[in-house]
Amino acid sequence: MGSEGPAGVTIHVTGFKKFHGVAENPTEAIVNDLKAFVEERGLPTGVTLGSCTVLDAAGDGARTELYKVLDSGISNMTETNKVVWLHLGVNSGSVRFAVESQAVNEATFRYPDELGWQPQKLPIVLEDGEISIIKKTSCSALAILEKLKSKSYNVILSDDAGRFVCNYVYYHSLRFAEQKGHKSLFVHVPLFSKIDKETQMRFVHSLLEAIASTC
Repeated sequence: MGSEGPAGVTIHVTGFKKFHGVAENPTEAIVNDLKAFVEERGLPTGVTLGSCTVLDAAGDGARTELYKVLDSGISNMTETNKVVWLHLGVNSGSVRFAVESQAVNEATFRYPDELGWQPQKLPIVLEDGEISIIKKTSCSALAILEKLKSKSYNVILSDDAGRFVCNYVYYHSLRFAEQKGHKSLFVHVPLFSKIDKETQMRFVHSLLEAIASTC
């Protein structure tokens, strides 16, 4: 109490490798360079950048890899009392950033993922029931959006993360965070040809601050 942001927040960040139609995924470059960028810029007191991991752009075949990242986020907790998993994905058709408010229990891939899987109208988690089941982030998505907009970023709030790998990862992460009492958020970024890398690095740094101040 008495400080702007809560003490003891660790944010773990993931991005994706290349996939169909995107030979160079901007989120891979962002995640690989994020630790050095944050060390230079700093973060508010009590906020820690945790692991930075680049995932295969795949669904079921990469699930074990995803859960290693999720599990390590809580197994390595020390004095931290809050954990947030921030997942970054690219929307190659967009010219702006998008804070995703929810994920749907549906895997319908327009083309095979990087491990050759192409499900159609399958539930991501069978025991959760129908493919219409939705999980919403417990992060303050609207407050995060307003903080980012106040810094003049071109960013929107979205309720549709697609039905491809981004939504697949987000659904699993939201479910895991819900079970463990922590938080998860997915944010789509455009290609570097639409918004340059330096601006995107600054955006993600501002995003970390916004997440921490609204947890």
